[in-house]
Amino acid sequence: MSRRTCRLALAVSAPVLGLALAACGSKPDAQKPAAAAPAALPDDVRAVAAAVAPGAAAAAVAEKAASAAEASSLQLSGEFDSPMRSKLVVRWPGRVHKVLVDEGTVVRAGQPLLELEKEYLVLDVQRAEAELARARSAQAEAAADFQRKRDLLAKGSVPRALHDRSQAAAEQTAAQVQGAEASLGAVRQRLADAVLVAPFAGVIAQRHVAVGEHLSDATPAFVLVQTAPLKLRVRVPERYLASVKTGLEVKAAVDPFPGETFDGTVSVVSRSVDPQSRTFLVEALFANRDGRLSPGLFARVAVSGLGE
Repeated sequence: MSRRTCRLALAVSAPVLGLALAACGSKPDAQKPAAAAPAALPDDVRAVAAAVAPGAAAAAVAEKAASAAEASSLQLSGEFDSPMRSKLVVRWPGRVHKVLVDEGTVVRAGQPLLELEKEYLVLDVQRAEAELARARSAQAEAAADFQRKRDLLAKGSVPRALHDRSQAAAEQTAAQVQGAEASLGAVRQRLADAVLVAPFAGVIAQRHVAVGEHLSDATPAFVLVQTAPLKLRVRVPERYLASVKTGLEVKAAVDPFPGETFDGTVSVVSRSVDPQSRTFLVEALFANRDGRLSPGLFARVAVSGLGE
């Protein structure tokens, strides 16, 4: 600053005078005052800074997300099982005429599995049909005779005893018709039972019969297991007893289909804790409409929504 400028600055007020003197007397190597602490950022700006800043802020966000994911998802292992497993037997003893399925065959409900020899059963049906026809003929004749006797009785042309005997004969033949119909129904049902059918859709797990073999009503012919839906049984640590509820989503991965997951839903939650393993049983249902999952498969299971 020039000497003229300094002289002019001396004429100003005291506060300004101090600044002017400092300017006039300053030296190039004078010590500068310490920098003030930066002001706090607004909330919205701080959120953006934390998102873009490398290092501690990003690590904290990642750790928080990982903790939340771990809290809301439970990783387990289990095994698929069939809700129904049935040993199929014939209703009536007989000799096997045809075996229509083998182990591993996928069957639908009502599909024939084997046939017993039916020649004598067909003859029984024919005999019962003939007996029914004979009974119906006798019933028609007795009913016509009773109608005539009733008309004559009204005219006083026949005694009451004759009318009553005709009425009894008509009633007896009607009962005989009912008995013949029941007998025919029984032999027809036995003929139908000579074909063993699947009671539900599934897969033949075991076959125990061959053509020509004699089967009794206590000899299992096949073992049929249901494959759609399938249930998955897992043991869950007791600390999750209050969190696992029916309806929670379950995802399962199996080795035969790497990279894929299958969706299921928790259907049963046992409230009994095993005192040795400190776990409780949970079952989940998987629709398995495409039939790719099989009973006995080991699965890695994730149960979601535990932190919600």
